[in-house]
This record gives sequence, structure tokens and C-alpha cells, in this order.
Amino acid sequence: MLKEFKAFLLRGNLLDLAVAVVIGAAFTALVNSLVKSVVTPLIAAIFGSSTQFENLYIGLNGQKIYYGQVIDALITFILVSAVVFFLVIKPVNALMARLGRVADEAPMKSCPHCCSDVPEAATRCAYCTSDLVAAGA
Repeated sequence: MLKEFKAFLLRGNLLDLAVAVVIGAAFTALVNSLVKSVVTPLIAAIFGSSTQFENLYIGLNGQKIYYGQVIDALITFILVSAVVFFLVIKPVNALMARLGRVADEAPMKSCPHCCSDVPEAATRCAYCTSDLVAAGA
């Protein structure tokens, strides 16, 4: 039983996931700091406001609803998405294309009953389960 647990812990996917979580947490802290220290003050300066977004609120029945924190989180999300896309996804896709490791998409056809795209070799639609005429039949 201990041997199986050790094999589970040392499996490649689990280690990759653990590393990704740790790096993601560190990256999130970095981007949050960037947004709070640089981006938010720049946006506030552009729009003529001297306040940070996190301090913006609406009063409702004596309660404060801090919508500025949502703006900060939205800016952080957009920045993280942009950085991941432009600095990770685009270069990896370009590298894979250069190495010739781009996955070929299977040819598709449209189901005449539900108009969903299904593989060309399919004899039954995966969505509506209708019988399809096989290609070449």
C-alpha cells in the first residue's frame, strides 16, 4: 500500500501540477503587486482621481459595497490572461509549429439532423444519436 502511495506521489502529472500551483501562486502575487502599485495609480491619474480603486464604494443602507476591489480584480485577471497568452501560449504554439508538432484536426462533417459537427468517419451523431451515412458508403 505504501508503495502504491509513493508511486502516486511521484507520478509526473502530480508533480507538474504541484509545480504549476506554486508558480501560479507566486505569479499571482507578482501581478497583484503590479496592479496595486503601478497600473491602478496610472489609471487613477489618467482619469483624474487621486483615490485607489480598492477604496471606491457605494453606500447602501449604511453598508459599504466596495466595487473598486472588483475593478482591481478585473484588471488583475486581464493582465494575467494577457501575460500568459503572449508570453507562454503564443511562443509555445510558435515553437510547436516550427518543430512540426501541430496536431492535425480530424476532418469533420455536419449532422443533417442537428447541424452539429461530427468526425467525418462517424456513423452516428454524438449529439443527437441519429444514424449518419458513412463517408464513401
